[in-house]
Amino acid sequence: MNLDFGQLRALSAAVRCGTFDAAAAALHVTPSAISQRIKALETEVGRVLLVRSRPLAVTDAGASVLRTARQIEALSADLARDLSGGGDGDGEGGGGGPVTVPLAVNADSLSTWALPAFAGLAGHLFEIHREDEEHTVSLLRDGTVMAAITADSAPVQGCTVERLGTMRYLAVAAPDFAEHWFPDGVTADALAAAPHVDFDHKDDLQRRYIRSRTRRRLAPPRHRVPASADFAEAVALGLGWAMVPSMQVEAMGDRLVHIDPDHPLDRPLYWQQWRLRSPALDTVAAAVMEAARTTLR
Repeated sequence: MNLDFGQLRALSAAVRCGTFDAAAAALHVTPSAISQRIKALETEVGRVLLVRSRPLAVTDAGASVLRTARQIEALSADLARDLSGGGDGDGEGGGGGPVTVPLAVNADSLSTWALPAFAGLAGHLFEIHREDEEHTVSLLRDGTVMAAITADSAPVQGCTVERLGTMRYLAVAAPDFAEHWFPDGVTADALAAAPHVDFDHKDDLQRRYIRSRTRRRLAPPRHRVPASADFAEAVALGLGWAMVPSMQVEAMGDRLVHIDPDHPLDRPLYWQQWRLRSPALDTVAAAVMEAARTTLR
């Protein structure tokens, strides 16, 4: 099989940008050229690689080719940095340019401890995909990202995995809300009636907590607030109770109270990245591991 680098770049750009037009603008070619390169690549591998939807999506075969394309791009970027004298980390000059590192990070890590880890890494650009920690590995499998913070300890094929630590979640509410809905503490009847706040439809922390405390599948009223800072703010404003990262609880002071301090939920987190060695990716991994060491349990 003879894979053409220009065709692989076209596939990568099309998936990253979502449309042929946007990919063409990113690569400074015409949309027709993007389409022709991807068709030629599909002919070479004998498989359909893209679903022509909005946004464009990869097929199962396309995910394998995309992963290869992204790995070649990473190696090419590292080589350009070396040849341009950018090996000291500044990433500038001679066509080397900053290295783009696509990552999948869950919202709670992003809003509490992970984002500071990326600060100060000169010569790197970050393409961060926010996803629930139970689902970040899917972005690794399809080649969208090079690394992910995940709750999954089983390595994705072609990836390595390292434990980061444990993120603790606490059942909290606004003081008035707790007094109204939990006057006798946390009981099955109270949990069945009290509204809670979910991050999005994938967020199951509140349901996990309810099952762990009642051994029942209850269906209380719930709100959805899909932004981490706004999520904690919604709880502080009294919309409902929720499981909130301990770091956020501490930061909000007396606006939140513990409704069940003896029953936290601990969620282990892991760092998964391509097995392919890349100086740029290794630098990011080291920064993430150090930040996790100082902030997670």
